[in-house]
Amino acid sequence: TYLTDVVKVNNVRNMFGFTGTYKGTKITVMGSGMGMPSMGIYSFELFHFFNVQKIIRIGTCGALSPEAELNEIILANSAYSESNFAYTYSNYDKDTVEVSKELNDSIISASKELNLNDIIHVGMLATTEVFGPYIDAERVINRIPKGYNPLGEEMETFALCHVANTLGRKATAMVTVTDSKFTDRVLSIEEREKSLDNMIKIALEAIIR
Repeated sequence: TYLTDVVKVNNVRNMFGFTGTYKGTKITVMGSGMGMPSMGIYSFELFHFFNVQKIIRIGTCGALSPEAELNEIILANSAYSESNFAYTYSNYDKDTVEVSKELNDSIISASKELNLNDIIHVGMLATTEVFGPYIDAERVINRIPKGYNPLGEEMETFALCHVANTLGRKATAMVTVTDSKFTDRVLSIEEREKSLDNMIKIALEAIIR
């Protein structure tokens, strides 16, 4: 839909990656799998072996605050996790990681130019190790330290940003809210697919800046 002259550049482990051109700039889009172990593998390999300098994760999340409504976007300014991913990876013993302010500034700027800034909420993401709907999510949410107040729950951002930070690279995440306990509305499969268009447009405009 968005790239021209597209070439498949990776099919190892069936994790497809494609490089194409967007407004004259080469862009690579690649899957990361699900969860921190998978994201940790692919982000490390892209940064370490292929000299990738910046990654914007785009994906979906569940809302943890009524502030972020269905089909709106959460831009992470940090990520929280109670996992041992970072401690195992590098003895990092804190439960939050920072994202790239430079990439976030580009995303905000792009969203304003696209007149989509009104659907973006900037805040913390909570990265979990188990898919929220499959567990008692409230039990996990209640363990989040007071004062953190994450806007959304997903499964990859903490790992991506920690790997990037340890290697001196840039990474952030923007996710579209597709599930929310604050409404009875349930998005259809078609709505879930089409609701990601705004996020994709913003990410493409931001990454080429």
